[in-house]
Amino acid sequence: MSGHSLNRRQILAAMAAAGLSPAFYQKAALSADGKILRVRSYSDIQSLDPAFRKAAPEDDIMRNIFIGLASMTPGDTWQWKKDAASRLEQVDPTHIEFTLVDGLTWSDGHGPVTADDVKFSFERMIDPKIDSPYKGDWEALDHVEVKDEKSGTIVLKAPFPPLWYVGLVFGSGNIVSRKAVEAAGGRFDTKPPAQCGRYLLKEWQPKQKVVLARNPDWKGEAPYFDEIHVIPIEDEKTAELGLEAGDLDYTWIAESSIPRYRQTPPKGGKLVVKPSLAYVWLGMNVESPPFDKLEVRRAIQQAVDVPSVLEAAYFGAAEPATGIIAPGLIGHREKTLYSYNPDAARELLKKAGVGEFECTLSVLNTTEFVSAAQAVQANLAELGITATIQQHDSGTFWSLGDQKSGDSWKKLQLIISRFSMQPDPSFATDWFTPEQIGVWNWERWNSPEFGELNKKAKIELDEKKRAEMYIRMQDLMEEGGAYVFLTHGAVGVGYSEKIAPSLMPNGNPIFHSFKASA
Repeated sequence: MSGHSLNRRQILAAMAAAGLSPAFYQKAALSADGKILRVRSYSDIQSLDPAFRKAAPEDDIMRNIFIGLASMTPGDTWQWKKDAASRLEQVDPTHIEFTLVDGLTWSDGHGPVTADDVKFSFERMIDPKIDSPYKGDWEALDHVEVKDEKSGTIVLKAPFPPLWYVGLVFGSGNIVSRKAVEAAGGRFDTKPPAQCGRYLLKEWQPKQKVVLARNPDWKGEAPYFDEIHVIPIEDEKTAELGLEAGDLDYTWIAESSIPRYRQTPPKGGKLVVKPSLAYVWLGMNVESPPFDKLEVRRAIQQAVDVPSVLEAAYFGAAEPATGIIAPGLIGHREKTLYSYNPDAARELLKKAGVGEFECTLSVLNTTEFVSAAQAVQANLAELGITATIQQHDSGTFWSLGDQKSGDSWKKLQLIISRFSMQPDPSFATDWFTPEQIGVWNWERWNSPEFGELNKKAKIELDEKKRAEMYIRMQDLMEEGGAYVFLTHGAVGVGYSEKIAPSLMPNGNPIFHSFKASA
């Protein structure tokens, strides 16, 4: 693929640079004859509690060790199917009736999965005492009525279109054991007190791997692989080396590598490219001087040459974004309100009475984000702004703006970040409301109008009106000056020709459905 072969020393050096021990290489190589699926994750786990998960890789794992009433199907169109439910029917706009399939059992002696567990799991998401950052996924939930051990009714306060493509089918729809979670004190982190899925969490070696093993009590169709080894490798280039050497079966690849992989796929490997729903942006902390001045934020918006940033980070493989809602979803905008205009940026700084200044730019320490940050840094230098790039590993980065994690949020100024998405616009906008300040709203931008529109759009059944609301919300974000929309990117998936991956339309993996290639 790259015109040269890789020897063991090169692989070990790359793994060491990623913080992995040589044991990864050795164990991966030894597993080649077994039914072990070796996959890359872009971050290590921090919480496997559905109410407190941190990032998409945790969703990928929870999809295997928990079940929901419904789940997403693989393929090129967004469709859901029944999972833990033998019956799941919306009988009117505010009532959804369900019946659980037979034979669902909790691990660790916690008995059968019941309708009361469903009630506990969903009502827990909106419990103010729990204060889940994902409570918006179930915002319209009133309560769950339990009819008998296996059936019940989800009762909504209002019609709620996002439920079928966010709340029910992704992480917030995972069912947990009332008995086990209450015994654990009401929440848990990386050690679930009870599991029910195709796999069970067998082992976690922090920063090295998560091992999932087949659940012997699973009564449904058995997954193909005996074990799944999830290896956290933050840098895409390092993961590509692992794929090329045959030590990974599956990885997301850097978007900058997509053109190269298309031209020359790795030996024994394949490439698939999916449209991304995720979004990448440059954010500004509106409480940190001089970014507390709108003119300064507006100057930054017009100082950043987005195409040049994307060329540096993605080598032409990604298109500029017009907002946080991707093409194809309700509420996608056709264009931004502000664009690259360095002369206008200089005038705005002059109007704000701000001369040359220094600031920090926080990013994940991956090739993609560091390259993007360097391009932004160069743009800002043309205005006399010196931006110092601060690189963080995933464990540190994803807690920077969280007030409950310490005082780092007070020092944030500029941030380049990426949020994963689900196929409803509400999952893009939920994180920028006033209620999310100090949780996921790291820009600390406070717009009551945005918050109210976010609530109204979730229960609006008219798609045209709903689209208008989401467009207005993105206008508000840009008018507030705290955001420069960069890209939705593209999802490049590299995998071994020995496996048949199971992927959602945006490339998200369904590991329990992976099989050997025919």
